Amino acid sequence: MRSVLNFIFLVFVLSAHAQNFGDGIETEFPQEKGYDANTLAFNEEEDKKEFQKAAEAIPVPYRAFNKIENIENGYYVISGTFSKDKNLKSQVRKLNKKGFNAGYFQNPETQLYYVYLNHYDSWRDALNDCSSKFDGKYDDQVWVLKILDGDTESMDDMETIAVEDVTYDMLDASKTENPESKTKLVKRADEYFDKMWYAEAARLYEQALSKGEKSYSYDVLKKAGDAHYFNTDMENAYKWYNILYTKYESNMGSDYLFKYAHSLKGIGNYKRSKRLLKLYNRKLVGEEVAKQTKQNEIVLDGLLRMEGKFDIANLSINSKYSEFSPMYYGGDQMVFASAKDSSIFNTRKYKWNNQPYLDLFVAKVNEETQDFKDALKFSKKINTKYHEASVAFSPDNETMYFTRNNYGKKLKRDKNGINHLKIYRSRKVNDEWLEAEEVSFNSDAYSTGHPALSPDGKQLYFVSDMPGSIGETDIFVVDVLENGSFSSPRNLGPEINTEHKEMFPFINDKKLYFSSDGHVGLGGLDVFEVAFDDEAGFLEVRNVGKPVNSKKDDFSFIVDEETQKGYFASNRSGGKGDDDIYSFKTLHVEEIPTSINAISGVVTELITGDIMPNALVELLDENNIKLKEMETDENGNFIFEDLDADTRYVLKTTKGSYFDDTRESATKENEIVNVDVSMRKLNDMIAVEDGIKKLKTEMIHFNFDKSFIRKDAALELDKLVAVMNDSPNMVIKIESHTDSRGDAVYNKYLSDKRAKSTRDYIIAQGIDPKRIESAIGYGEERLINECDGSVRCTEEEHYLNRRSEFIIVNM
Repeated sequence: MRSVLNFIFLVFVLSAHAQNFGDGIETEFPQEKGYDANTLAFNEEEDKKEFQKAAEAIPVPYRAFNKIENIENGYYVISGTFSKDKNLKSQVRKLNKKGFNAGYFQNPETQLYYVYLNHYDSWRDALNDCSSKFDGKYDDQVWVLKILDGDTESMDDMETIAVEDVTYDMLDASKTENPESKTKLVKRADEYFDKMWYAEAARLYEQALSKGEKSYSYDVLKKAGDAHYFNTDMENAYKWYNILYTKYESNMGSDYLFKYAHSLKGIGNYKRSKRLLKLYNRKLVGEEVAKQTKQNEIVLDGLLRMEGKFDIANLSINSKYSEFSPMYYGGDQMVFASAKDSSIFNTRKYKWNNQPYLDLFVAKVNEETQDFKDALKFSKKINTKYHEASVAFSPDNETMYFTRNNYGKKLKRDKNGINHLKIYRSRKVNDEWLEAEEVSFNSDAYSTGHPALSPDGKQLYFVSDMPGSIGETDIFVVDVLENGSFSSPRNLGPEINTEHKEMFPFINDKKLYFSSDGHVGLGGLDVFEVAFDDEAGFLEVRNVGKPVNSKKDDFSFIVDEETQKGYFASNRSGGKGDDDIYSFKTLHVEEIPTSINAISGVVTELITGDIMPNALVELLDENNIKLKEMETDENGNFIFEDLDADTRYVLKTTKGSYFDDTRESATKENEIVNVDVSMRKLNDMIAVEDGIKKLKTEMIHFNFDKSFIRKDAALELDKLVAVMNDSPNMVIKIESHTDSRGDAVYNKYLSDKRAKSTRDYIIAQGIDPKRIESAIGYGEERLINECDGSVRCTEEEHYLNRRSEFIIVNM
């Protein structure tokens, strides 16, 4: 879809390019001669020069801070900078397990957190470790921070090489390069990239990267991937995004995770794409993956298993260039956009992808074969030397709307130098189209395009990135008033528009069709349909499925609902050129298999959310008889297919040092039911409270005035037993407590019976009685709040006092 992205998305995708790609985490030392950077050492001038020389030889960035309270002076090798302290402790623990003396601290001036590998008194020791990459234990980039003694030194005495305070957990924590260190080749590629000449930029970045891994900087890898991505060359985009992810995973912002995931779809690697989309959601909403994400995975699994319900054919009208956006015109004609070279002498090329500019063409339609023939330029009044595409006609074919560059006597640009798109309207008089005029809701500050008219011509749907957009591009609608003016634009809302791209609307009497990369799909852009009701409005958005949708871009879908025949465009493999127009007809229902009864899910670790490959999942019937078993794949996925409809099953999941997970599920007729499993490590139950080590369980419940072990309590105690079996030297004591309501003597009696009942259950599961030092009930003697009967308390406050505690005496 390169020409489409080149023109139709010309500005709809430009917000990514308008940002400053120079934001970064750290800068490298300049290498040019004569650079004087006396830095980070002791007060002696010679020592400073030695440090500079040694640092430049590695090279390693460095900077200095004034004295920070409670932080020792000296040198810190910094591995990461963060704006929040979330998960920093776990990072430090992982580093310490690798043999580092790691830690972190906060700079009160910037409020940023710094994770360090080691602390040194000598810069020589610090640089030696950096040079050896800590004897091969740490390959990621680091920098050296000197904490200055405020009484003897000042920042003015330290001419440092700056390391930007840009954090790894920002939206796009991209690394900067020292502009002076860029080669002439990369500088020229950057110039083309900034002009959005992506085909030229991609060629030059490829040349720069061909020099080997030393040229694999974050910025160049990112832009190389982008240059291909914006031309929807997903194979080459994946190539560089994959290296970017491998080398700089911790620095990739959510937008690049999304692009990487889409490039994976573009090469058909759906499993890895799903995993990356999970990471993308965690970047946006935290460690808890959104429920919608899990539902999306179920939808994608269904799409991948769906048999094709369309018969498609490539049209003879397609060329080696881009053809797309077909639209019905009259009874037997079709208007479409094409970049085919129709000039006699010189062809003006569009630098985004080195293809000619787009024009509108009109062709006759063979009703039997659905093919186009005898294509001609549409109208000299409409086609210009720049882009025209995406046309819509009024019911009487006397008015047309189309998309064009913002163009008067010359291209108009906004304050950022961007040439936006606009919708133009032309009327036909005496079978001739008049000069087009732009519609009233256009703007020089944003883009409008992709017009689509309702069958009665009273609503005009279009695509824009105007203020009020939910995502990169949204679908809007205006009313076409009797005098030819328009109402204010209305966004179609979050049920249709996502935070990414929605475009190419087409509407008939029954459904709205559009393309999107924000809804669950098979590739870059997929075609979606949504029925509408006069009272309820738009209903559920559905993917139209294969083979209209592929792992590439599929878009500009139009259909005759009566015949169930239509057209769409795609840049899939096997076409004649860049984007091709395909015809389709819908297969009869009886040709489509309809029976799918399955249970699928993904197994993850409860605390971290990490996927768990090779976990054993067993499918049992209601009598706990095993029917099937399988191990989760590399992405933690499992699926049991060909099951009975409307039947209850039990899933039992086991893996190493984790608690067994058992849960029930039921199949539904012709659906894939999702059952996601979160497993908890045995040692996660061990916690320290007020200096006392305890085994933490969920609340152990008893029936009113009873002491027998209920089924739900037994499940929790079974977890405790599993931990004790895993730690054979563990000795515990059991304490049972009540709230203050009721008679104090009776409360103590009842709690003591419950403690001993708990002890008896644990022993009955095979635990040696000697490993339970005591089991005592304390009634209301050890309340953990003020609810002793002297103050009014809520039921929740009383509930906190009714507890069983398992205190670890010995490990």
